[in-house]
Amino acid sequence: MIDFGYKIQADRQINLDTTDKDLANFVRKHENSFNICIGCGTCTASCSAGNFTNFNFRKLQLFICRGEIADVKTEIAKCMLCGKCQLACPRGVNTRNVIMTIRKGLEEQL
Repeated sequence: MIDFGYKIQADRQINLDTTDKDLANFVRKHENSFNICIGCGTCTASCSAGNFTNFNFRKLQLFICRGEIADVKTEIAKCMLCGKCQLACPRGVNTRNVIMTIRKGLEEQL
């Protein structure tokens, strides 16, 4: 076999039909305001934890919707529950309760 100096990389697509949506459904069921979040980023801009770490509420929301539970666990540990994001949210999303609901959902899944 001839070596041309490259190889085919693994596919990086996410199949949303086969991902684990249990946590996303749990959060949507227990915190209705999660459904009205439009991902504008105002919460991320005001985040205290984001100033000290690379915490990002929008990224957390994306991980939950994609079913990437391992990434959710590492990201949610960075939140300090200061509540600045909730005060800044233009849609009135109860972000603190969303974080607490995610933590509760992760505990119940274990």
